Amino acid sequence: MRPKRRRIALAIGLALTAAETFVVARRRGHLLGADTIVRCRDGHLFTTLWIPGASLKAVRLGWWRVQRCPVGGNWTLVTPVQASTLTADETELASQRRDLRIP
Repeated sequence: MRPKRRRIALAIGLALTAAETFVVARRRGHLLGADTIVRCRDGHLFTTLWIPGASLKAVRLGWWRVQRCPVGGNWTLVTPVQASTLTADETELASQRRDLRIP
């Protein structure tokens, strides 16, 4: 296969993988994007930028990410939380706690 065709095939494969990840996340009830609610290993809730197939502020480990928790101030494993499983108070608390924004 020629190099140009390989690049096109790779780009298509990456786009399909990202789209599939997004669809699966939506079906699981996760709202992904700029204000995704996540929980760290210590149980802290906060919002972060969560884009399927990409990470700018974290180290990806499949569905999980190692990221700095703004509440505890340490690096920890974080996972998205289904907003429907949270109480109104937990949702409000998470929306007040945000990690660093990317300029």
